[in-house]
Parts: sequence; structure tokens; C-alpha cells
Amino acid sequence: MGAERLSQLRASLRRFSVDGFILPVADPHLGEYMPDHDRRVAWLTGFTGSAGIAIVLPDAAHLMSDGRYQLQMRAEADASVWTFGHTIETPPADWIAAEPGGKSCRIGYDPWLISADGLKRYTDAGLTMVPLPENPIDAIWPDQPPPPPDAAFPHGLDWAGRASADKRADIAASLAKEGTDAAIISDPASVDWLLNIRGTDVACTPFALGFAVIEADARVTLFMEPAKLGPEARAWLGNGVTVQPPAEMARSLSRFAGKRVRVDPSATCHWFGLTLAAAGAEIVPGADPCALPKARKNAVERDGARAAHRRDGLALCRFLHALESRHDLTEMSAAALLDACRAQSPDYRGESFPAISGAGENGAIMHYRVSAKTDRPLKNNEVYLIDSGGQYRDGTTDVTRTLWRGPDPAPDWLRAQYTRVLAGHLDIASLVFPEGVAGPHIDALARAALWRAGLDYDHGTGHGVGSYLSVHEGPMGIARTARPIPLATGMILSNEPGYYQPGSHGIRIENLELVVPAEFPHATKPFLRFETLTLAPYDKRLIDPSLLSAAQRAHLDAYHARVHQTLAPDLDHACRTWLAHACAPLH
Repeated sequence: MGAERLSQLRASLRRFSVDGFILPVADPHLGEYMPDHDRRVAWLTGFTGSAGIAIVLPDAAHLMSDGRYQLQMRAEADASVWTFGHTIETPPADWIAAEPGGKSCRIGYDPWLISADGLKRYTDAGLTMVPLPENPIDAIWPDQPPPPPDAAFPHGLDWAGRASADKRADIAASLAKEGTDAAIISDPASVDWLLNIRGTDVACTPFALGFAVIEADARVTLFMEPAKLGPEARAWLGNGVTVQPPAEMARSLSRFAGKRVRVDPSATCHWFGLTLAAAGAEIVPGADPCALPKARKNAVERDGARAAHRRDGLALCRFLHALESRHDLTEMSAAALLDACRAQSPDYRGESFPAISGAGENGAIMHYRVSAKTDRPLKNNEVYLIDSGGQYRDGTTDVTRTLWRGPDPAPDWLRAQYTRVLAGHLDIASLVFPEGVAGPHIDALARAALWRAGLDYDHGTGHGVGSYLSVHEGPMGIARTARPIPLATGMILSNEPGYYQPGSHGIRIENLELVVPAEFPHATKPFLRFETLTLAPYDKRLIDPSLLSAAQRAHLDAYHARVHQTLAPDLDHACRTWLAHACAPLH
């Protein structure tokens, strides 16, 4: 199947007079999560990861992803058709340039699926890049799913905390202050945050997909199929928002001839730059103006996150307690059990991403996606990693626990690995830092205990999390490669160091952390700290207390005491008894 589809693609490329084609895992919003309509890389290659790129040249076909997906990519794609690479170690443009004849090829690309900054990496490498009028995959994908037709719905002030009109006024004022006439909003998380709407266009992520243009007078044009907006949603948007179908975007943007339009060159598809430039608009490079305000959760959103995590904590405890006595579970049935525990809450709206449920060697695949083909039992005396999250109208959760299945004690070497991961996790959670510190500045703290043993992990330590939006939210992050966006009050980030031993097991420990002010009586500058939102015990069977400092042990015991005090009153007797033991102080 892979060879036949690749042959069809090469034949299709000849219609556009190009020699090759780059196909990133992307949709026109350049987001991580997308509808089935846009899963072109998965259709072409079989690879289903959320990041990567397929490169097709006349005599080569190469599939690349980052460190999270190296094992999955090789397991899903046909090695007789595709060669494989690492996008960080050898960037795609460098790979093409190094291929025989690569620099002389005309390389086609879909301007809806790449940003201006992304395209520049190819042109800077001396490659000839050709925008195509249509994606050649769409012409050869006979049963391509249609774009999602689901309706958008209001996200009320009880959850949003702030009226859309007020948000629009703030964004418009910032544009006017910098002398910009309008801004393109292409991230559906930003569009939905700005307009206080949500939808079901993407699995696990409550997006109503659309594009928006906000002008310096606070008027907004929303490009979304009108059929997706019923009378209630139309009334909710109000008179300040005009709705047009996406097919009208090129015509609508032509009115900005001679005007200054802000476009995020790293996160907006290049189609907008091409279209605005053709219309005679002046493109002003700049970040999505909604990204930072959205990341700084208001008081209602912060309280909602706390409430959502309390519900989620109850579900996690019921799940972890059930695991102690269940010996019939597989990776798939364990994930289903956790989902059922969450579904006991009437506020639950589904998973925030498909659970990563990895037992034994499958836990070493960082973003493992269990399927009927790969499903295996949870065996005794091995490690089980479960990374999952829930969507609630008042918050989004994401949590990972690594567990020992027993009945024998965990081996000392495994306890040492787990405890070093835990030490870094605790050091991030207990950190106090001045305003202005960004995620890249603290990433090494999560790795220091691992580094001292010659260990590391090939992913970032933390990502932002939305408020009943995407479980992966920018612009901030905790990683060496993250943008240096200062951490600020109201931001929610994950704290998830790990360690992975291919063919054996994976370890990851994840909580969500809310940035809050840190009070010092005599401080000469503002300081911040993390408030841990996630409520679930760690597996003490995997902890070697001798590898933790006194401060780390104290922080762990205090966290466990808080988990028990918060959740125990709402658990049944058996689960409450289990939780008391799980949260007892370390010896």
C-alpha cells in the first residue's frame, strides 16, 4: 500500500512541474491536533504521530520526526518504502540539500501547511520551493473524510470569566498602539478564546475550527462555515463579529490593500502572507496577539482549573485503587477503566488526548498509541506508564503516573531511575523564581539528578495547557528549545521529566502547575512559584528515599498530605483506606 500511494503521489507531482514535495503533519491552522480530513501523512505513510514530515524526491522518500516518535515512526511506516530521520539532529532542509541532486530539485509545498518561518528554513538552505495551488494528496486520496460539520457553541462566562467584547477591546487597543490595522488569528485556540466559543471539530480538543481577523477598532471577521453557527451561537457572538465562509477569505483580505496587517510568521500558514502581499497589504511580523492573554488564566479560569483537577484526582484515585486488585487488564482496558472513572463526573467532556497506556517495553515509546494490534496485558513485576487527561467545561487536565505492578519488590536499579526522575519533578514543583524567568532557564533543574547518573530524556519538561482548550498550549514551555517567554501569573504548565529504556520500560511523572505569586516580606522584586494542580499519589514502591534530599522528601510528604486531605472525604471506605496508605509519609 505504501509503495503504491507513493507512486501515485509522484505521478500527481508531475502535473505541477515539480520534482519533489514536502508534506508536514499539519492542517491549515498548523496545530498539533487536527481533524481526520487533514491526516495526509498518516494516509501516505501509516505514521500517526502528531509531529513529523514526509519528504518525497524523485529517487528517495524520507520520513522524519522528533525524539518522541522515533520508535513509533519505525513501527508504523514501511521501511521498504521510507527511510527515517530525526528532525532536530538533521533538519528536513539539510536532508534534502545533502541528497544527490537535492539542491537542483524544484520542491513543491502546500502554502496552507507551512508557516513563513518554516518555509524560510528551506530557502535559506538554497532550495527552490514552489507553492502549489492544491495539495496533491487530496487528488489521490479517494476516501478522504470531509471537513468536520459540527456546530460551535457558547463558552459561558461562568467558565470563560471574561466577556469576548472586553477581550476584543484589549487586543484591538494593542494593535492600535503599535499602528497596526488588523491581525490574522489562525490558531483555533486563540479564535475560540477570543470569541468565547467551543466546538467538537477535533477529537479530544474542544475546537470550533475557523480563522479570524481582528481590526484596530475591535471588529472581528470570523471565517467559518455559516452552517456551523446556529441562532444561539450567532446571538452569542454579537454585532461586533461578522461571519463569512472560508471560501471568501481571499476576497475579504483584499480590502487591506495599503493597510498594515499583523501575521505571526512562525504559527500562521504562508497562504495568508502570499494572499495579503498579492493584495498590496503591508505584512507586519508579530506574535499572535491572543497567545499571551490566553495563557494568563483569569481568576475564574484558575478556580475552574482547581475544581477540574479535584474531580480528576478523585477519578485517578479510584483508578489507581482498582489497579491494585485487577489482574485481567490490558493496556486498552486499563485506559478504558480510567476513562470510565472520569466519566462518573457529570462535568466530564471526554479525554484531553488519547491516553498513552504503555506496559513494559511499550512504555519506552514516549507517545505510544495503543491499538488492537499492539495491546498487551499488564503483567506482574513490570512497569506500567499511564499518561492521560480529561476535558471539563472549567478546565483541562494532563497527568502521568508510572506504576510498579508487583507483587515482588521493584529492583533497586529501577527504583534509582524512578527516584532520579522524581527528584527533578519535585525540584521544578518547589521552585521559587523572580519574574522574567522563562521555561528554558529552568529545564536543566528537572534533569540534574538524571544527568548525575548519565541519564536524560529526549523531550521537553513542560508545555502550556489551555482552559477547556488544547492540552498543549503556547507560547511558553519548559524546554531547552522553548521560546524564552517569561513565566507569568495564571499560566498553567506541565512538569513531566522522564527516562526511557528502549525494549524495557518507560518512566514519566507529570503534574500540572499553576504559576502564582510568591510572597516574601522583604523582597526587592516580584517572585513567582508553582501551585500544583494535579492531585494523585506517586507510587512509593518505586521511590528510594536515600536518593532524595531532605527538602525533596518534605515537599513530597506535604504534597501527599494535601492529596489525602483534599480527596479522602469524597471516596468510599476502601478507596479512602488505600489512599491513606498511598499518601503516608516516606520512611
